[in-house]
Amino acid sequence: MLTLHHLSDSRSQRTLWLLEELGLPYRLVRYQRVPETMAAPPEMKALHPIGKAPILEDEGRRMVESGAITQYILSRYGDGGLAPAPTGEDYMRYLELLEIGVASGMTPVLLSVYARMAGLPTGELDAAAEREYALVLGYLESILAHGPWLLGNRFSAADIQASFVPALARFLGSIAAYPNIVAWLERLEARPAFRATIEKGGPFIYVG
Repeated sequence: MLTLHHLSDSRSQRTLWLLEELGLPYRLVRYQRVPETMAAPPEMKALHPIGKAPILEDEGRRMVESGAITQYILSRYGDGGLAPAPTGEDYMRYLELLEIGVASGMTPVLLSVYARMAGLPTGELDAAAEREYALVLGYLESILAHGPWLLGNRFSAADIQASFVPALARFLGSIAAYPNIVAWLERLEARPAFRATIEKGGPFIYVG
């Protein structure tokens, strides 16, 4: 059985959500951030040298990085349900959108979020974050003009991964300028698997 080491208010929320969408059996181990620093607790460092969530265990092996974990789970256990076939016309965009949820614009946004959580000044960080996530939000907004999900009428793991950026942007301020994204987040957060993620993994501060 898969074991997910889950940290509150972290990217491991996406992994937990993916497991719920797939209906896979798993064991959940929950951790809380260190209040003074908002960092992961030392117990996670004992599990993996990186010491950050999510940490996935399978058959005695452990791995980190939410994007890699998503690919691993889908390739081993996904049965094609939440990812297009590599030969399909949507596959290139699907891979791109998986990475948008992990890489583009995330560093300044997360720095701004963590500074807020720690009670530190965020003025310059907020400005840098806004410039970066505006690029991503504009792109997602244009895609969502053509359908309810990022791959049109098909919900996929790309929706789970990419949703983290606009959810963070919403936490930092308004996303009213992106009505397609606002509606998309509402659809995502109404999904039964998402609600189960909150019930089992604990509150998620980026939920609208």
